[in-house]
Amino acid sequence: MTDIYTPPKVWTWDAENGGEWAALNRPIAGATHDKTLPVGDHPLQLYSLATPNGVKVTVMLEELLAAGHGAEYDAWLINIMEGDQFGSGFVDINPNSKIPALRDHDTGQRVFESGAILVYLAEKFGAFLPASGPARTETLNWLFWLQGAAPYLGGGFGHFYAYAPEKFEYPISRFAMEVKRQLSVLDTHLADNKYLAGDDYTIADIATAPWYGRLVEGDAYNSGVFLSVHEYTNVIRWNNDVSSRPAYIRGAMVNKAIGPLEGQLRERHKASDFDTQTQDKLQS
Repeated sequence: MTDIYTPPKVWTWDAENGGEWAALNRPIAGATHDKTLPVGDHPLQLYSLATPNGVKVTVMLEELLAAGHGAEYDAWLINIMEGDQFGSGFVDINPNSKIPALRDHDTGQRVFESGAILVYLAEKFGAFLPASGPARTETLNWLFWLQGAAPYLGGGFGHFYAYAPEKFEYPISRFAMEVKRQLSVLDTHLADNKYLAGDDYTIADIATAPWYGRLVEGDAYNSGVFLSVHEYTNVIRWNNDVSSRPAYIRGAMVNKAIGPLEGQLRERHKASDFDTQTQDKLQS
């Protein structure tokens, strides 16, 4: 670093000092404008975007449907770059103003935080989370590992490596070291386990693949070469298994607003939408 930053005695917010993602954050909570959320025909109403945290939930819903559970849902796109997450309707469901957020109109329950949504859905439908015993504990071990680890990947490494207005060696090296340590944790564990919790596919895998699976594919932050992700062969094997599941492929398309048009299903209201409502078909 060429300039030494000396923190002021009292920090003040500079809305311009945040790079391309500056508009996504502010130092206070609450709504910035009134906006009613749309409601579809199904009890489960999801308001989200296909970030890794959003993909967790849409994959879970598609996996539940593939397994024969009555988990039909409406998925509405929340455009975080336009501030949809600060609308009054969204803040009513998630006071933290982060996607995803879920309303279950069967129960009236709001659910926010992606890990909490996965647990809620798993318990509601009795799937992808053992009801009791060591297998349940192991599943939750890895789910909470992911919830604690992913901010180092996204908000730490990803921010400073890919999105910060300036590149500085110290934060990039610090977070790269931590991400590689996390990949080593996963790789070592998966050397002896088919899935994170053992032999069975669970919400731990559903939560982790959108983050670390995408990382070893080399797509996350264009950092594959920098992080030598080819070294983590067990993570690659596991990700190939998880990400090739038909329900995973469908879930990764929902609420997606970037990338190839044929892979974008910006809203999802019924199963046939995958065949008729992707952006390439809507724009043809």
